[in-house]
Amino acid sequence: MSIDEVGPDLDGSGLRIGIVQSRFNEWAGQALAQACVDELLLLGVAEDDITRVTVPGALEAPLTLARLADAGDFDALIALGCVIRGDTYHFEVVANESASGLTRVALDSGVPVVNGILTTDDEEQARVRVNEKGRDAARVAVEMGNLMWALTEDGEDEPGEA
Repeated sequence: MSIDEVGPDLDGSGLRIGIVQSRFNEWAGQALAQACVDELLLLGVAEDDITRVTVPGALEAPLTLARLADAGDFDALIALGCVIRGDTYHFEVVANESASGLTRVALDSGVPVVNGILTTDDEEQARVRVNEKGRDAARVAVEMGNLMWALTEDGEDEPGEA
């Protein structure tokens, strides 16, 4: 018996990646985006194949990602932002609903959507995590973009040739 295995592929050549970055807690969004873009470039994604847009906050990311997914121009999408716990229930609403929305966009569109939205108890936790979270989001996007191509039925098109 033979088992087919599709392993991780972190070669970003030819992949088109869309990034939606929240401006709320802007310092964190900027740091996440810088780390993410730097890693995408290291993985071989061409600068011209990266599209970055900003939105007011994490709750606006899913709608924007859905519009990007509907355009059919991207192999993977990344949501970046930072939600820091406050004194009210609003933290849970934003964290849960944005994550749910990202998942829904991925499942509805078939385009991988990476959740790079940090949810932390305080600013110190966020500062410790932004660089690694941004790099990790890039790696996940490239791996998932390539995986979706590997799992296509016809296998004729290459990444970036939708």
